Amino acid sequence: MVRFVAARLTSGIILVVVVSAISFWLIYLGSGDIARTIVGDGATDEQVVVKAQELGLDQPIAAQFLMWSSRAIIGDFGVSWFTNQGISTLITAKLPVTLSIAVGSSLVSAAVGIALGVAAALRRGWLDRALQIVAIVGFALPGFWFALVLVATLSVQAGLFPATGYVPLSASPSGWLSSLVLPVASLAIGVTAAIAQQVRSAVIDVLRQDYIRSLRSRGLSGSQIVFKHALRNASPSALTVLSLQFINLLGGAVIIERIFALPGLGQMTLDATVQGDVPVIMAIIVFTIVIVVVVNLILDVAYGWLNPKVRIA
Repeated sequence: MVRFVAARLTSGIILVVVVSAISFWLIYLGSGDIARTIVGDGATDEQVVVKAQELGLDQPIAAQFLMWSSRAIIGDFGVSWFTNQGISTLITAKLPVTLSIAVGSSLVSAAVGIALGVAAALRRGWLDRALQIVAIVGFALPGFWFALVLVATLSVQAGLFPATGYVPLSASPSGWLSSLVLPVASLAIGVTAAIAQQVRSAVIDVLRQDYIRSLRSRGLSGSQIVFKHALRNASPSALTVLSLQFINLLGGAVIIERIFALPGLGQMTLDATVQGDVPVIMAIIVFTIVIVVVVNLILDVAYGWLNPKVRIA
């Protein structure tokens, strides 16, 4: 198992390095005259040259990447070109907001999706047909539409939850939970439908296997067969969907944070992109890649625990 985890960790580190290098080259090559953008169109050529030298933009791109990566590897992503604030400090302050939304949506989607999928696989009939309809609706309608509906009904009309804003967990646990209910629900609806659909199909396939009939003939109860054997063998499919959807949740958080006025990485990414704040964009890319690698590593370990054959590959 140690060798299995080490191999996955090594591949994750290589992925971070490769994607960071490609992103750096694409962003810098496609950004045009960065120094001119920063100082403004009204600046003189001398001011542009001074700003380029100050930021190291007069160096070859390979040299710029080496200088950037030598600092980034120790967590120093420099300062924002427009606010002069430390980028690592900015991300550390905003990362909990985005992770709260993404992780909360994942947990809710996994719990509800697995429950619905197992129930539909066992009960079939009207519940199964209802799940198919819900899945189609969840796939078809975007998360921001659900967000607007939830704000209009549960916040504006009913007044149950705040429409905008974020309360840190350290300030008020109840306020933190209340500020996350609508954003998490908006993102979780589509993911829940995907997980439920996948779990339903996987459980139905597992229950048709010969060894399930053998377990029934040995007198095992239905709950033991479903939760101890069938669900465990069907869970890799759900984990695959969850890992893919978690990446989508990070991207969907950009729009959701905008709707609910949440001070997370999504809002920060939009502002940096509009301004052309390249160091901030690169730092967010690296943090996002690291989060994805960590999530995939956790899921690979879960795969290895559920199916020992995976560790041999």
